[in-house]
Amino acid sequence: MTMRKRVLMKGNEALVRGAIAAGCRAFFGYPITPQNEVPEYMSKYMPEAGGVFLQAESEIAAINMVYGAACAGVRAMTSSSSPGISLKMEGISYLAGAELPCVIANVQRGGPGLGNIAAAQADYFQAVKGGGHGDYRLLVVAPWSVQEMFDHAILAFDLADKYRNPAMILADAIVGQMLEPIHMPEKVESNIPPKPWATRGAKNRPRNYITSLYIVPEDLEQVNLRLQAKYAKACECEVRYQEFQTEDADIVLVAYGVVARICRTTMNMAREKGLKVGLFRPITLFPFPNERLAELAEEGKRFLTVEMSAGQMVEDVRLAVNGMTEVSFYGRLGGMVPSPVDVMKEVEQAMVHRGFSGTLCKAPLPCTADENEVCNEASASGKIGEEGDAARL
Repeated sequence: MTMRKRVLMKGNEALVRGAIAAGCRAFFGYPITPQNEVPEYMSKYMPEAGGVFLQAESEIAAINMVYGAACAGVRAMTSSSSPGISLKMEGISYLAGAELPCVIANVQRGGPGLGNIAAAQADYFQAVKGGGHGDYRLLVVAPWSVQEMFDHAILAFDLADKYRNPAMILADAIVGQMLEPIHMPEKVESNIPPKPWATRGAKNRPRNYITSLYIVPEDLEQVNLRLQAKYAKACECEVRYQEFQTEDADIVLVAYGVVARICRTTMNMAREKGLKVGLFRPITLFPFPNERLAELAEEGKRFLTVEMSAGQMVEDVRLAVNGMTEVSFYGRLGGMVPSPVDVMKEVEQAMVHRGFSGTLCKAPLPCTADENEVCNEASASGKIGEEGDAARL
């Protein structure tokens, strides 16, 4: 694959460019901050690619337009932010029940309710546990950089087609809004498989019939069993994660998305103090990397899960380790972002106190002058973010 030189780009634009490179040719959306640039850039680039852009009259309309385009075998996509995704949930369940591949992007914001437009991770349950009605799952990927917003758009479409299932890109306001240099390929090889099930006309074959309605319980049970077998296969083949210095770690930080970048800075700070801290970043949130976390637990590692929520992914971490080790939690709510120093305090407490269960930040005190100095030095040196990129959060 021939690569261009690096291009400075916002996360939401990278998501769009990646989707179009993957062969997305139909986008239906509705404005909501902090994902507004997604439909904006789609309106610019989709016509150039020979595709269809349409701003729907509502989120509900948008997801049902995705249903129609997916039925025709087109790579189709929608995007929104937290409350907008909630409005799409009925349609997402229909898509899963009808086994239609598509991509849904959620650039999360603070909640519940209308909340605010700051970064948050409180939509984890909604994304990985189904979110809508019925026994279904979404394939969920969690980018932590602008580069991964591009790359994961391609991955999400490939997974959606491979499993004939909706896939979700679960990002947040920081990743969507940040600017970073990314590598843009000159050309992405298309992996769009044949779709003999699509409703593209039936002049030379029997008609295709796509539905999620099965009145006879025995028939619907068979559909559900087929779906569960498909999810089990994804759990065998599609688990993705990244580890940093877990080999000798006494405590492993577990975080996804932008919080994993913050935790990587904490890990480096801890190592400089002589504390053996590692980082485990789930890349696929469903399927979740249960087996690897269990292996680390068997090696005697303790875990500190860090999220911008009241504690959602931490439940899956605890299920994965199944009581073999301690799993502590630290969370910030409502759009508040934990700093590396905040997480460092939790690490130090966990090192001192066996059985430490972590904290949910209630009324954080201002940083001391020394702590502010540490934060400022880390930011100025580029340690917050990806190595070599000097990316600022």
